[in-house]
Parts: sequence; structure tokens; C-alpha cells
Amino acid sequence: MTSGPGRGILSGPVDGEWRRGREYRKVAAETGLLVTHLGSRFTGRVVGFDQAAVVLRSPNTGLERLFSLHRGAFAVGRETVTLVRPAPTPASAPARTASGSVAPGAARARVARAGRILVEGVHDAELVEKVWGDDLRVEGVVVERLDGIDHLESAIAEFAPGADARLGVLVDHLVPGSKESRVAGRLGGPHVRIEGTPYVDVWQAIRPGVIGIGGWPVIPRGRPWKEGICEHLGEPDPGRLWKRLLGSVRSYADLEPPLVGAVESLIDFVTEVPEPESR
Repeated sequence: MTSGPGRGILSGPVDGEWRRGREYRKVAAETGLLVTHLGSRFTGRVVGFDQAAVVLRSPNTGLERLFSLHRGAFAVGRETVTLVRPAPTPASAPARTASGSVAPGAARARVARAGRILVEGVHDAELVEKVWGDDLRVEGVVVERLDGIDHLESAIAEFAPGADARLGVLVDHLVPGSKESRVAGRLGGPHVRIEGTPYVDVWQAIRPGVIGIGGWPVIPRGRPWKEGICEHLGEPDPGRLWKRLLGSVRSYADLEPPLVGAVESLIDFVTEVPEPESR
């Protein structure tokens, strides 16, 4: 005698519709999900996996059983489904600052150190703040404007650097034979580090691709560099063009390596703990 359809043990996935290729909704077998294995009518909550099988635990008896993850072999409520392993949770990468350092989170800014970093002008200061501001606050390093390398000697004399109050200086156009290189050679010392870039202006230390140009144009000698750049880019207002440049910088990856290396060298220098003097 043939049993009626729908209720016998053979009506389940052992030899039922799953063998004929019917598709069922896929459900992630998250821990705690209550499911019924249709072939055995065992109901339990998901507690784990063993290779290609799921482990169910009966909420009444605590009995655990292992079932293969066949298509359409389970029911959630009254719906026949295909259980699948949950997607692995990706390891969350630590948040990074614009400089590439691990973000400090809710860490409070450190009390300012005695050491300082001097930069030539307001644009240099704004760019350093944009990329390294979080690092500088955590380390307690203050950045101050020098307003031109011609003021460096008097600034050093006024600051009076020492072993526990180092001074870092960031300058433009630090190339052999330049005025900047001569000043750096004369004023640098054990407590003063002068670093720089080969660029005429800090604008040039921003990768030109961030504003959609293939390279910075060559400006004839004797003409103000920023004036020539503004004309080439069709923007007569240098302040507006600088805002566009600064706003396009997202991280250190938008800057040329010489600037990145110079700033990070200066941060390391002014935050280095001095060795105790030998007696």
C-alpha cells in the first residue's frame, strides 16, 4: 500500500524534491537559529559546524546531532530552505589617520612638548595639519609658521633649542647650491634639524593628479611661481586655487615622497627621548 503524499518520512529530502533540482531559499545557519531537519524531523538550534555538516541541539533534551547541508534538507518555520554556512566576518582593519598611522580613537591630545616644528608659511602649516594633525596632537607637537627662511636664524636664537627642546624646520627648495641649502648647512645642529623638499613651493609637493593634471607646468625663471601656475590652470585667485588643492588631499598618498619623508623625519626628531647624560 502506498502512503499518502506529504507526511511520511520519505516525503522529505531523503528522496524528495531536492533530488529533482528544485531551488530553495538559502539561509545562513547563524548560531541560535531554530531549524528542523526534514528527513528525521529533528528540531534544534544551530550550535556549530563539522566540515560540510551543521550541529543542531535540541532545546528540550540538549541532544546534539550532526546533519549534512543538503539542498532543501531543512525547514525554518514552515518554509523548506537550504542551510549554508554564514559568511566569515572580515577582520576589521584598524582605522588609519591621513598620515597612515593607526588612528588614536578617543585618545586625548598630549600636553604640548617643548620641541617645535617650524614651517615656512601658512600653506605649509595647513597641509601639515591636514595630513599629520592627528599624529601631532597625540605626540604633543606644535607647528608654527616661520614666514620665510630669512627669519630662521632669529627664530632659532629666540627658541634656544636644547636636548629636551628640539627644533625641526621644514623648508622648500632644499637643493644643492640654493640659498636654503646654505642656510641649513649653517644653522643646523644637534638640536636643530632642517629638512626640506626640492620643490619651489609646497603646492608642488602635492601630486598633480589630485586635481586632474598630468604634471606641474614649468614656470619661466624670474616669474612668480604661483602666479604662473594660476594662469596655466585658469584660476586668477591663488587663495581659491589653494583651497581646491588642499581640499583634494585625502592622505599622505596624495603627496610627493620627499615631503612625506621630511615631515615624518622632523616628527621623529622632536619626539625622540634624549639619552641621559653620562656622569
